[in-house]
Amino acid sequence: MDKFVYQTSLEMAAAAADSAAGAIKNAIKTKGRANIILATGASQIEMLGCLTATEGVDWTKVTMFHLDEYIGLGPEHPAGFGKYLKERFVEKVDGLGTAHFVDGDAEDPARECERVGGVITEHPIDAALIGIGENGHLAFNDPPADFETEEPYIVVELDEKCRKQQLGEGWFETLEQVPSRAISMSIRQILKSACLIVTVPDKRKAEAAKNALEGQVTPMCPASILQQHGNCKLFLDAEAASLLASH
Repeated sequence: MDKFVYQTSLEMAAAAADSAAGAIKNAIKTKGRANIILATGASQIEMLGCLTATEGVDWTKVTMFHLDEYIGLGPEHPAGFGKYLKERFVEKVDGLGTAHFVDGDAEDPARECERVGGVITEHPIDAALIGIGENGHLAFNDPPADFETEEPYIVVELDEKCRKQQLGEGWFETLEQVPSRAISMSIRQILKSACLIVTVPDKRKAEAAKNALEGQVTPMCPASILQQHGNCKLFLDAEAASLLASH
């Protein structure tokens, strides 16, 4: 795992976006297409803003996959991740090739997992642009995360700390409004990505960052599994890195 620390979140976001753009351009150059995974949440807003402003990326040759989605919110709910990605990414780039969204409002969530899982299996991922939750989660894989399942997408229960993070970031007005279930890309599917670009800003992520980088690999800190990936680049701002032994 390569670690990069920047004084401000904007510097961090610009560096992460530059790394992501490089991975996308390289995949297009070598394979003719690029397959990417995009995360959502407050930690990704600046990075996506920098990425969509990057010049020289042929977005028509890019296929995007949606990392996770709440179950039962509906496609137009302001906190929905599909809506987030459409507004902050799809509508900002010029002619995105394909976007595969998770339908959190599907009548049968398990069947929806099978549907989108079947699609991603046919598209080896070149770069996954993700974050780390305050509880150390990757996607919506809260602790204790399932490190074993090979299913690409799974139905998960959200723990209270995760739900409080969504409330704290301003996506919901009350904790009761935050859904308790979601469809999430699995840990094993995330790790299949050729390159992981992980963006982690804010003091509230400092403990999770320390556990992920310097702690034992354990399902109790899902992001600790990143230590085992051969091409993982972790971008932090100074506040997120403040508890690390060396930063």
